[in-house]
Amino acid sequence: MTTDPDLPCLPLDSPRWHELEHAYGKASDMPALLRELASLPPTGPDDEPWFSLWSALAHQGDVYPASFAAVPHVVRALATAPDRAGAGYLQFPAWIEICRKRQGVAVPPDLHDAYFAALAALPRLIAAAAVRQWDDEFLACALAALAAVKGSDDVAEAALELTPEAAGDFLAWLDDR
Repeated sequence: MTTDPDLPCLPLDSPRWHELEHAYGKASDMPALLRELASLPPTGPDDEPWFSLWSALAHQGDVYPASFAAVPHVVRALATAPDRAGAGYLQFPAWIEICRKRQGVAVPPDLHDAYFAALAALPRLIAAAAVRQWDDEFLACALAALAAVKGSDDVAEAALELTPEAAGDFLAWLDDR
């Protein structure tokens, strides 16, 4: 199931990657990691390439110009198989958008259109993923991505923390109010 894998992206062979910054300096290393991610590896957040991407592009809640160039590639990979993609393919763009809004960081003009086109594609891709079983992590990331795309960064961040236990605690808190 392929859903619009032709989203605009900064080409991975563009010299622009050597100019973009991330937490550790120039983003020259990002194209190789994003190529690896495009194959939808069944990895967790502590496995590569996710670990290096998160560490460099969303370091302690900070985002960088390279973060905005990477999001369209992550969403493009998600678009190739939304029914098989892991939760990270939703969590990553949601978190970048949460941090961007929280910090008031501007997307560089040359990355603006591709970044926001990628975010706009997320609701459609989440709907396409509805054909499969969702675990609690995927559900939380899908909710967070929807909220982030729709401009509710506080709800998006809360959704990322919404485990069944946290939801139960929240509902009990509501009852006690």
